[in-house]
Amino acid sequence: MEQAPSGSVAERLAGSHVLLTGVTGFVGEALLHLLLEEVPGVRVSVLVRPKGSTSGTARVARMLEKPVFAAAVEAAGDVDALLAARVRVVEGDLVDVPDLPGDLDAVVHCAGDVSFDPPVDEAFATNVVGTRDLLERVAAAGREGGREVHYLHVSTAYVAGRRRGHVPEAPVEHDVDLEAELAWGLAQRRETEHRSRSADVLEEARKRAEKAHSRAGLLTAATASEQARREWVGAELVRVGTERARSLGWTDCYTFTKALGERVVEAHARAGHRVTVLRPSIIESALERPHPGWIEGFKMAEPLILAYGRGELPEFPAAADTIVDIVPVDHVVSAIVAALAHPPEPGEAAYLHVCSGDRNPLTFSELYAHVRAYFDEHPFEVGDRGAARLPDWRFPGAASVDRLLTTSERAFKVADYVVGHAPRSDRTRSVARELDRRGRRLDFLRRYLTLYQEYAQAELRFSDDRTSALRGRLSPEDQRTFAFDTAAVDWHTYLREVHCPAVTAPVRRLDELRARRQGTARGRSAGGARLPEVGGREAADPARVAAFFDMDGTLLSSNVIETFLWLRLQELDGAGRFAELVRVASRVPALVRAERRERSAFLRAVYRDYEGARLADLEAVADELLGDHVLSRLAPAAVRRVREHRRAGHRTVLITGAVRPLTRPLAPLFDHVEAAELATDADGVCTGHLAGSPLVGESRAAFMRDWAARHDVDLARSYAYADSHSDLPLLAAAGHPVAVRPDVPLYRHARRHHWTIVDWASPATAGRSLNPAGSRR
Repeated sequence: MEQAPSGSVAERLAGSHVLLTGVTGFVGEALLHLLLEEVPGVRVSVLVRPKGSTSGTARVARMLEKPVFAAAVEAAGDVDALLAARVRVVEGDLVDVPDLPGDLDAVVHCAGDVSFDPPVDEAFATNVVGTRDLLERVAAAGREGGREVHYLHVSTAYVAGRRRGHVPEAPVEHDVDLEAELAWGLAQRRETEHRSRSADVLEEARKRAEKAHSRAGLLTAATASEQARREWVGAELVRVGTERARSLGWTDCYTFTKALGERVVEAHARAGHRVTVLRPSIIESALERPHPGWIEGFKMAEPLILAYGRGELPEFPAAADTIVDIVPVDHVVSAIVAALAHPPEPGEAAYLHVCSGDRNPLTFSELYAHVRAYFDEHPFEVGDRGAARLPDWRFPGAASVDRLLTTSERAFKVADYVVGHAPRSDRTRSVARELDRRGRRLDFLRRYLTLYQEYAQAELRFSDDRTSALRGRLSPEDQRTFAFDTAAVDWHTYLREVHCPAVTAPVRRLDELRARRQGTARGRSAGGARLPEVGGREAADPARVAAFFDMDGTLLSSNVIETFLWLRLQELDGAGRFAELVRVASRVPALVRAERRERSAFLRAVYRDYEGARLADLEAVADELLGDHVLSRLAPAAVRRVREHRRAGHRTVLITGAVRPLTRPLAPLFDHVEAAELATDADGVCTGHLAGSPLVGESRAAFMRDWAARHDVDLARSYAYADSHSDLPLLAAAGHPVAVRPDVPLYRHARRHHWTIVDWASPATAGRSLNPAGSRR
C-alpha cells in the first residue's frame, strides 16, 4: 500500500492489512484494542497457536469477549461478525511459522519469551529462531504480494545490557558471534540432560530423596529423586543462560537473546526491507486506555509492590537515586500505531525508545514514597492482625540486602530442621504452616531480588529523541488520540490513583473471598479443605467404592509402642511394670531412629518384644480388658466417617501395622481388617517375629491395588485416611486422599497437592494410661 505524504494516522493506515503476533499477551491485546477502536480502516490478522484442544480462532474469540472489546464487538454485531469483518486468525506458532497472507502491508512482532530468567534453549528458540523464521515468512509474503511489508519488531530498551549512562536509539554495539551463540544455546538442553544423569548429580538427588522419603518406600524416594533431577535441569538451563549473558555484558538471558534477535532483524533491513525496532522500557498498567489501570497479569513491578504492601519486602537492592524507567502500556501501543503510519525507508532499521527516564525520571526513592503513601491510606489487612506493617526502606545497598536475606535463610533452615524432627501436634503443624509461609516469602525474595538486582542498579538513561520527533509529526488531535509523551505522566497520580489500586484490586477481592470462606467454615478441615462428600458420583455404584483407614494416629491417638505396653503391662506386678517401662524408655531413641529410617525395621524391633507371649492370651486381653479402652480412644469424627461410608454402601477396610489382637474391638466397623500377624510356634507361643512382612509404606498401596482388583473396587473413586508420611503411597493410591492430624512431612505434601487435611481428635476424657487393663496379678 502506498503511503500518503500527509494526513492523520487513521487516514495513513486506511485500507492497510496488518498482522500481529503475541495478540493474546498484554501488549498485543492492548494493540489490537487500539487498532479496532481508533483505526477503523485497518484489517488485522493475528498469528495465534492452538492451545491444547482449543484452536487459535477459539482463543481469539474468547479474548474478544472481554469487556475491553465490548464496543468493537457491539459495533460489528457480535464476536463472529467482528472476526469475519476485521480480525482474521492465522493458526500457527513461532516454532513453525505458517505461510502469511500475501496482501500484508505490515507485521508487528510483539510475541516472544518475556520471562527474565527463561531456560536458555527456550530463550534462543523464541527470541532468535522464532524471529528469523517469521522474517522469512514476511519476506515471502512481500514477494507474493509484490509489495514491501513494513516489519515492526517490539524489543526492549534493556538490550543495552550492563552499560551506564545515555543509550541512543541505535543498534547495540557488540561483536558477539550470533551463529556460534545460537548453536550453543540450542544445544544446552541436550547437554544439560546428559550432565543431569552423571553419578554426582544422581547420587546427591537420590540421597536427599531417600532421606526424606525412605519411610514411605524406595520407589517413592525414586520418584522424588527423578523429580529433583528434572528440576536440576530446569535450574541449570536458567543458570548457564544467565552466566553466559552476563559474561558478554547483558543482565540476563532474556535481554541477551533479545539483543541477538535484533541482529537478525538488522540483517532483514539490510536486505532492503522496511524495519522499525521499537524498544519499550518497563511496561506497566494503562494510564488512560482501554481504561486507567488496565493490566493483564503481573508484570515486573507488581509482585514487589504487593509484597511490600503485605510487609514482606524489608529492603530492595537499589540506590535511592537510581532511575526506574516505567512506561504505561497505552503509550507503548500508541507509539507502535504511530510508527506503522510512518514507516522508514527500506534498507536500514529505525530505532525508537518508548521510555520515561530521560525526560521524566522516576527514582526508586520516589517510587517507594508513592507506593508507601498508597498503602498508608489503603493498607492490606493481614488476618486478625489488622493492617500490614510497612517496612522502612533505607536503600543500604545490594550487599547489605543480600547479607540480611542470607541470615534469614540460615535461621529458616535451623527452624525447619527442628520442626521437621519435633513430635507431631497441633502446635507443630501450626509452626510448620507459619514456617512454610516464611519459606515461600524467602524464596520469593531471593528469586526477585536476584532477578531484579541488575535492573535496580542499572544506571541507564534511554534517549527518546526519535520517538519525540515521531510524535511531533502527528496532528494535535492524533497526539491526544495516540498519546505517548511520557514526559506528561504525573507519577503521583499514576502510581497512587491508577497503578497501585489496579494491581491490588484482585488481591483484595481474593482476600475478601478467603475471609468469607473462613467465616463459614463448617465441616472444614484443619487445612482449610472440605472433606470430600460421601456419595456424589460414587452413589451410582457404591459397591465399587472403598474407604481405607489407617489405625494408630488416624482412628485413635496411639502408637505401636503404646499399644504394646497395653498388652504387656497387664501381666506384670508393680515392680515388673516399672522395670518394663524403664527398659522400653531406654530403647525409645534407637526405635525413633529406626522409625525415621525405615518403618518396617521399627515395627520388627517393637514386635520382637512379643516373644514368649501366648497369642490366645493376647486375644483374650484385647477382648476382655482392652476393648472399652480402645473404643474410648477412637476419634468421634473418625467413627462418624466410617459409618457414613458404610451407610453409603462403600466397603470399609482397616490397614494397620498394629498386631491383629489389638484390632479386634474395631472389627465390627470394617468389612476387612489387614493387620500384622504374629508368628507362633506349634504351641501358639509368639516367636518374636511376624508371620509376614509388615504392611508399611508402598506395600500398603500394593495391598490396596490388589484388594481393589479382587473385589472390583475403583480406586479413583475410593477414599484413604492416614496420618503419617510413611502412608504417602496409601493416600496417593486413592482418588480422595485425606491426611488426618498429619506429621509435618505429610502435612506439607498434603497442602502442596491440595489434599484434604482433618483434625480427628480423641475425646478429651479418653484415658492415657499405659496399663488401662490393670494387672491380673
